[in-house]
Amino acid sequence: MTREEVQACAMALPAATHVVQWGGSDVYKVGGKVFAICGLRGGLSFKVSPIGFEVLTRGGPARQAPYLAKGHWVIVDLEDLEPSDAVGWIETAHGLIAAKLTKATRAELGL
Repeated sequence: MTREEVQACAMALPAATHVVQWGGSDVYKVGGKVFAICGLRGGLSFKVSPIGFEVLTRGGPARQAPYLAKGHWVIVDLEDLEPSDAVGWIETAHGLIAAKLTKATRAELGL
């Protein structure tokens, strides 16, 4: 999967925004909160549930995301990403982060 394909997937989600930060990483946010990061080193980091974290890091294609694993973030190399899997993971990450927004912010964003 390419960075462009990741961007197309992430930006298709409701109220998603994109910024470049942290040394050139593509950072995807909803309501100002990060749900996925596509780094320069060819990896996609994203938020997962506690169960998703276990499944993806124990025998799955992911490993714990540096500095973010405590918050249940994983990273998968872009070359190992199947587009069908990535779409689902990015959508889930978006949903997990959107659910943490205040009720007022979700209403303002149409979520």
